[in-house]
Amino acid sequence: MPATLSRIMEWAESSAGRYEAEILVVDDGSSDRTREVAESFTGRKVPVRVLANPGNRGKGYSVRHGMLAAQREWVLFTDADLSAPIEELEKLESAVREHRAEIAIGSRALDRSLIGVHQSAFREWAGRMFNLLMRVLTGLPFWDTQCGFKLFSRRAAREVFRRQRIDRFGFDVEALFIARRLGLKTVEVPVRWNHVEGTKVSLIRDSLNMFLDLVRIRWYDLRGAYR
Repeated sequence: MPATLSRIMEWAESSAGRYEAEILVVDDGSSDRTREVAESFTGRKVPVRVLANPGNRGKGYSVRHGMLAAQREWVLFTDADLSAPIEELEKLESAVREHRAEIAIGSRALDRSLIGVHQSAFREWAGRMFNLLMRVLTGLPFWDTQCGFKLFSRRAAREVFRRQRIDRFGFDVEALFIARRLGLKTVEVPVRWNHVEGTKVSLIRDSLNMFLDLVRIRWYDLRGAYR
């Protein structure tokens, strides 16, 4: 956390002429010093706000919390390990401008030469199988929905995340599915990415839950939950 916040703060300060930035940290009921460390970065040139979830609620809940609380015109969510370097935001920004889109998503699949450190071969295979199932069950055209590096206009963020329901790892697909239902233009952009050890994702348990989330998305859609 200290290294991540220092890097984002350094980037944001160096980009002050281009962006009026704020940094939001969502604490998902951590039992370590996450909140204390994040709060130590408040009071600097770039505002930092720490949002606390009511206990451990999951990544989907955390991203929803942050995206709905954001106040700037464009909102990026990124994983705390900065697997996609913060500088890659410039690619997403260029893409939304060029394509007149409201959402740009970082992708590891469009240009795998940009991956510096790979996951294990089995995890990469599992990711490709999930993407195949996702495309079949949801009709989404994207090659990588799970990269934790996505840029939304504030309007799109509010429209999408106030409808989003899934609290854990299937939320990425749900958010993009909702965006498509709402007619929000989304562009997929290849970004640099490096696997960072220390993931808490269980390949078996969480993969099963993510598959069930695909079914839940279809069910919620049939019930009209995303209207």
